[in-house]
Amino acid sequence: MQFFALKVENIKKKTKMGQFGNQPDFITEVKSLTVSDTINSTTFLNGSAIYVGNSTTGTDIKVIMVGVTAAAGGLPTATDAITIKGVQAGSKLPFIVDYVLATGTTATELIMGK
Repeated sequence: MQFFALKVENIKKKTKMGQFGNQPDFITEVKSLTVSDTINSTTFLNGSAIYVGNSTTGTDIKVIMVGVTAAAGGLPTATDAITIKGVQAGSKLPFIVDYVLATGTTATELIMGK
């Protein structure tokens, strides 16, 4: 087994998953999330984390990840979405998303955070 040491300046250059230069390391803005199958500027979450408040009605959330565009360019479509299965109430998903779709989402009381 080989060990190595990192210089302090190299550690400072590394970024964490989901950390962006213009955002703090913690959530500073939250609001209730109304899921929708409409994909436009009114449902755009602009790279938000999702907190699951209730999973008694289901444990799936269908999302479009941050930065995804349609194959031909422009806004993504429902075919660009993925379904996260088995989410539990009280959990913050380790994904940054732009949209949460109604069709395929069974978890409720969702909160978006940035």
